[in-house]
Amino acid sequence: MSINVRDLNESEFFYGHKACAGCGGSLAVRIALKVLGERSVAVLPAGCMSAVGFNFPQLCFANNAIISTFAGTASMLTGIEAGLRAKGVSDFHAVGFAGDGGTADIGLQALSGAIDRNDNIIYICYDNEAYMNTGIQKSSLTPFGARTTTTPAGKNIRGNVKDKKNMFEIVAAHGIPYAATASIGYMNDFMNKVDKASRIHGTKYIHVMAPCPTGWGHEPCETVEIAKEAVDCGLWYLAEYEDSEYILNRNVKDFTDISQYLRKQSRFRHLRDEDIEYITKSRDAKWNEIRTKYKTV
Repeated sequence: MSINVRDLNESEFFYGHKACAGCGGSLAVRIALKVLGERSVAVLPAGCMSAVGFNFPQLCFANNAIISTFAGTASMLTGIEAGLRAKGVSDFHAVGFAGDGGTADIGLQALSGAIDRNDNIIYICYDNEAYMNTGIQKSSLTPFGARTTTTPAGKNIRGNVKDKKNMFEIVAAHGIPYAATASIGYMNDFMNKVDKASRIHGTKYIHVMAPCPTGWGHEPCETVEIAKEAVDCGLWYLAEYEDSEYILNRNVKDFTDISQYLRKQSRFRHLRDEDIEYITKSRDAKWNEIRTKYKTV
């Protein structure tokens, strides 16, 4: 079953929030909740979406929503799912929204445990590639070369020296029932993956690329286009893991210019030609692996 914007619930479940103009994370949360509907319970740890969505006395969620500890998104989802099931409630979705830091760093242990138990939850990581809410510090999902407040660009070390952690394949290595990557630049793909996850029993994980104009250094109006470019230039890819099989949803044959994508963002403007060459080689190596390992549809 394929859905598009015409199929979305007309009600708004996340609105009136205080997110920065052009926030990719808020768009991911808004659309995911419109797909899942009012019978969903949202869990959000300390991070951008809890900071902008829970401002006393205003609550920006029309459905039930709660803030968890920074590390406890998945464990709180486990408790909510078990509690509602114990009360005889069956028609609901327990869905978590956590940033890259709250997922790949601080929240990884709880997420791993939930997958191991195969709790019937949906976990969505909105990846803006740094701890944006607390001052743009590096996370393990910050890409190579990016300037953050903890990876400054200097004469000898030009931004982050580590490559981005592959959370999608880390999660898949658990043997999870369903995992996917997505981008707000390809919204139909994201919506359909959220919808598909809602129909699968067990733990589901969706990792969505969600640019941050404040931390990335681009214009707010460019958010969706930059999220699309990340896929088109090959630095992000759209894929699924299901039934022990990797599936590539979009097989990009001719990549767009990496340097053009990077130069649009002030966090990368210090990069030299040799840095961009390293990023390009790393992309090509990863895509050689993907085309060998993943089934193409």
